[in-house]
Amino acid sequence: MDTDATGTLDEALVRLHDTGPEIRGWLTNHAPMTVEALARHGHGARVHRWLDSYRARLEEPPASYGRITAENWRAALGDARHLADWITFFGERLAEAPWRAVLAEWWPRLLPGIVAGATHPVIRVGHAVRLLLTDGETGPRLAELAHGLGYWAARHQQLPSGIEALAAPEAAGAALRAVPPVPDRSGGIRHRLPQITALPAWAASPPADPDAARERLRELVRAAVGHYATHAHGQPVMLVHAATAPNAVLRTLPALPRELWPASLGAAWTAAAGVVASYAPDGGPRPAPAAGGLTAEEVFERAAAHGDEHVIKLTDTVLDVTAAHPGDEPAWGAALRSIELIDPED
Repeated sequence: MDTDATGTLDEALVRLHDTGPEIRGWLTNHAPMTVEALARHGHGARVHRWLDSYRARLEEPPASYGRITAENWRAALGDARHLADWITFFGERLAEAPWRAVLAEWWPRLLPGIVAGATHPVIRVGHAVRLLLTDGETGPRLAELAHGLGYWAARHQQLPSGIEALAAPEAAGAALRAVPPVPDRSGGIRHRLPQITALPAWAASPPADPDAARERLRELVRAAVGHYATHAHGQPVMLVHAATAPNAVLRTLPALPRELWPASLGAAWTAAAGVVASYAPDGGPRPAPAAGGLTAEEVFERAAAHGDEHVIKLTDTVLDVTAAHPGDEPAWGAALRSIELIDPED
């Protein structure tokens, strides 16, 4: 990211840190993730205009409920009344210790609750970590990591206990297609996730070798992007997160001790499979759109012009996949399908 874009992004993050991580009760503030993706892909000039249009949705930061400390944090984990307090807590930790050390300490504590906030907290953390790794530390970037970790801790949520481990195909794409849908899809994801009783055990025994675990995670991200291209009609907004959540984990791995990589694969599978179970479409898959020879820049330009935060974030993940696998037609098809199916006004 060039200097002008990073400066613009820092300005945007400062603006956003005067707002809360959620809107209308529990929906997510997507702006920090979206503006990072726009700046990352050469659209820094759009950042403040996009934020001006989105800002009307945002709300004041929540009030403090009670200070969190090293002694009482366990009792506050998953308690959304402490949203502001968790952000303050991580801001203090990041002022006291290097950010990688803080992340390494808290990643295994937060990872079991990866489906928190419909997976948005881990996605926000992934964007913040990418920014810190590739563009260096500044006050706004460290504050963004504190906001992401605090949001995750406050909304920490695990899938139901006792989920049956089903036999899983070896390939990640086949495993995603084998995920059983939840029986009642009449409500939102908070109503659907607790209904999960069985999932393919695709990552039940992750490779002990960290590099092998990372390769399996890359396979999962690529498969989840391809799955979106053919299954997005189940719910085009929510199914974005089956790809962006595991990709957030993948982006975070380089900042973590290698011994944490295998468990990270297992959690990423939980997130992707949980979203797929919640929003599997009736009637099965549909053919993916053809990319028609578009370049990465042209596809992201379409996403940025569309303007929806989910389209932009999914296309950002698609570009990660196609950078590793040039010409990946299902990946390009996923970006085009999101542009096709997601209403810019959603």
